[in-house]
Amino acid sequence: MEPFSAWMEAQGPDADIVLSSRIRLARNLKDTRFPNHMAAEDAEVMLGKVGTAIQGVSGQWPLGFQRMGELSPINRQVLVEKHLISPAMMEEPIGFRAIAIDDLESISIMVNEEDHLRIQALLSGLQLPEAWSVADQLDDQLESALDFAFDARLGYLTACPTNIGTAMRASVMVHLPALVLTRQAPQVFTTLAQIGMVVRGLYGEGSDAVGNIFQISNQVSLGLGEDEFIHNLTTVTQQIVGRERHAREYLRHNAELMLADRVERAWGLMSHARIMTSEEALRLLSEVKLGQDLNLLPATKSTFAQLTLFTRPGFLQSQTGRELNTGERDQMRATLLRKRLQEEAQSA
Repeated sequence: MEPFSAWMEAQGPDADIVLSSRIRLARNLKDTRFPNHMAAEDAEVMLGKVGTAIQGVSGQWPLGFQRMGELSPINRQVLVEKHLISPAMMEEPIGFRAIAIDDLESISIMVNEEDHLRIQALLSGLQLPEAWSVADQLDDQLESALDFAFDARLGYLTACPTNIGTAMRASVMVHLPALVLTRQAPQVFTTLAQIGMVVRGLYGEGSDAVGNIFQISNQVSLGLGEDEFIHNLTTVTQQIVGRERHAREYLRHNAELMLADRVERAWGLMSHARIMTSEEALRLLSEVKLGQDLNLLPATKSTFAQLTLFTRPGFLQSQTGRELNTGERDQMRATLLRKRLQEEAQSA
């Protein structure tokens, strides 16, 4: 497993604010029970069919297929932290679940999560149409080998009724520190809800919004075509990016001293702390990132997404190859971030 995924390189459009664009497609096999009602023998047959289909597309996309039970708990946690699998994939029954990931970690296929297949394309910056192109081509290739459950009136059939229709979730992960600092975020999120968008935390449904990182996605998948959903979310995201940039300029011109003090304190703490909790690290990283984007702090070679991964429990434990208690993780987190910032400041 590579330390970082390709989407963390921050190379896409508006990548200073839009950390990633993701397209996720839910698919189920025809005449097969959904995973939560599937018998063990049926799950084995289904895994075999899906594994064969994935091997069939490996020429275009080099996908590795692995059962979740073959991965250590730490490696499974790292996949969640990289946004390659959902937190639900960590739940039982692990033995009947599998994951396929390409070598760039831009494509992942979750097998037997809530649905038989969750096909995901993940790119840096605001690249929803490009992510859709990848997911759509992969979906077509898999559908040539697998018979998906589809209804002419309802669309693709899914375990959760809210996903029927296109069975697509388009989402962007955005960093909005200035909208939070200027207290505009609640109003923006209320408006999003009114136009059929949903705002979630760092790891999607049920997760907290820490480090001023939010996921925005379409709330329903029925009633419009995929291109329309993608166009709507792209337009909304561009507007949010514009508001965030305007809020940053407002802070720069109307609260420059406060802003400089805030981001430099964050840099100082991260550069010298010996113990740091996960939430504190994300909060400080968010403020350091804002300072770097506004040229108030020296830039680092590591991207915000990469440094954020440094703070995560699974990643920390993967570096040592063993489980760590909370205190050990807090010490290691502070050490990794402190050394990384000091090294990059010296080489700048």
